[in-house]
Amino acid sequence: MYRKNLLRQKLQVGEKLIGTWHQIPDPVVTEILSLSGLDFVLVDNEHGPGDVLTVANQLRAANGTDTTLVVRIPWNDHVMIKKLLDVGVESIMVPMVENAEEVEAVVSAVRYPPRGIRGIAHTDARASEYGFKADEYLETVSDNTFVICQVESAKAANNIDEIVKVDGLDMIFIGPFDLSASLGTPAKFENPEHQRLMKKTIEATKAAGKYLGVTPYGTNSMTDLYSQGFDLVVSLADVGMIRDSAKTLADSKPKS
Repeated sequence: MYRKNLLRQKLQVGEKLIGTWHQIPDPVVTEILSLSGLDFVLVDNEHGPGDVLTVANQLRAANGTDTTLVVRIPWNDHVMIKKLLDVGVESIMVPMVENAEEVEAVVSAVRYPPRGIRGIAHTDARASEYGFKADEYLETVSDNTFVICQVESAKAANNIDEIVKVDGLDMIFIGPFDLSASLGTPAKFENPEHQRLMKKTIEATKAAGKYLGVTPYGTNSMTDLYSQGFDLVVSLADVGMIRDSAKTLADSKPKS
């Protein structure tokens, strides 16, 4: 189960990555998505109903595939991060960071002392294959875990120059919808201030050598987003794919 982080490896060789939002906390859905060939599946426990136990079973469902499960937690909480890492999460996303101090707290939560504050239970945790790889896990996991923080507000975007200086931060994921809402213009992507803050965040992130992620917004195609410098795109969601397919099927019924 414990392996080198494939998400990091793909990014390091310059691959552009595609994945989908995963809000249904069911391992059957996880297994289908993981077998589809996606680079990653983003388990959304911020807006979805999942918890640590459902994530553990979702990780089991993805075993044996090259798809990485990225887990978005509900908020910046070191206890939640610890519990998810202990069940084997390799890549974690934290929403709504606002400043460098909050990002430093995330990085500290994923690292063992003396580099961080993560509590040590590596001899028993699922993440170390229940102790069968305890030594390897303890020695390597702090650098193997992939850390993503979301910039989703005008405050965060204006603090981006300091945020991206944090050692241990791997990726900035911009939330264009929440960013627009923070400006009082939800989903109005033509707002000049929204465009300025997007540009500022993109440029600062790339200049700092960090990876950049986003979800599609406005009229941007996937090609547009990659050409703008984004390394990772999360598109569609399991709920929407099932909903839309079911509706299309229902609408295909001949009219009597």
